[in-house]
Amino acid sequence: MTFSSYMNDWLYGDGGYYTNFKAIGKGGDFYTAVSTSAFFGASIANYLLSLVNEDENKKNGYLVEIGAHQGYLICDMIQWIYSVKPDLLKTMKFAIVEKHEHIRKVQNEYIKNRFGCEVTIEHFDSISKLQANYAFIVSNEIFDAFPCELLKDNKIATVSNNEISWIDAPQNILEWAQSHHLNQGEIAIGYEEFAKEFNHIQKCDFISFDYGEEYVRNDFSIRVYEEHQVFPLFDEKLVLSKSFQKADITYDVNFAHVTSAFKEAGFEKLHYETQARALVRFGIIDMLGDFAKQTTQTKYLREADKIKTLLSPTLMGDRFKMIHFQK
Repeated sequence: MTFSSYMNDWLYGDGGYYTNFKAIGKGGDFYTAVSTSAFFGASIANYLLSLVNEDENKKNGYLVEIGAHQGYLICDMIQWIYSVKPDLLKTMKFAIVEKHEHIRKVQNEYIKNRFGCEVTIEHFDSISKLQANYAFIVSNEIFDAFPCELLKDNKIATVSNNEISWIDAPQNILEWAQSHHLNQGEIAIGYEEFAKEFNHIQKCDFISFDYGEEYVRNDFSIRVYEEHQVFPLFDEKLVLSKSFQKADITYDVNFAHVTSAFKEAGFEKLHYETQARALVRFGIIDMLGDFAKQTTQTKYLREADKIKTLLSPTLMGDRFKMIHFQK
């Protein structure tokens, strides 16, 4: 099978890595910005509030998260909206895109623990099922989870019995690679179809955070994460048969590819910047300052240290990027 089919089975097939609920943080395979600090979601919500202030029609729209895991991010956003502009909870609707029923149950349990019966969050199995005049949609680390093909010397990777071999690449893959100046590396499969799934939303702000660059590296970044250890796919120490479906497999996002897919679907790219720059622009420093006035020095320092992880260039700040599309 092609590598993209193999990766799809690894992540989404029967018993796939993402079909079972995974812990994030110290007890899991990896960290995310969401698991680092609630101020991550709060700052994004703060940005949403600024958009509502500019256009009051957006107060009647949807706040949607795609790939919500347990539901921390959207709940952190709702919590901030409640703290700053509670009336918005009466007009805005909330939704999560999640197709796995057992993960929905975990999310619903967490939402109930956070808000009781005060907040209702709908579920959709695809963003294509959402029909809305306006939606503010957010995702965190979604584009690196799309299956990809591996290209090298005009050949693509195939996998049989968890062993990688190479065959001549189809003409359409070679033409795509040439048009994107790619000689070697990953080619994500599905960005174009995903962008078209937003068609039933008349107006939309879509914000996503992920690791990668807006240029072609012409090298392989694909790797396996397991218990906070990183193994490049072609590392001799990595045994695919042992890691298959048991660990996360990912790669750096080519944001130029993401942009071309969304522009083709009728979106305009408004912002592309580092996570640190985006969160500062969203107001996270001012929010932390206000928090310092309302809490103890110990709690403030603890939260400041978490936010440092989000903003520091050597940690998440520069490695992760934020991209904002608008339709």
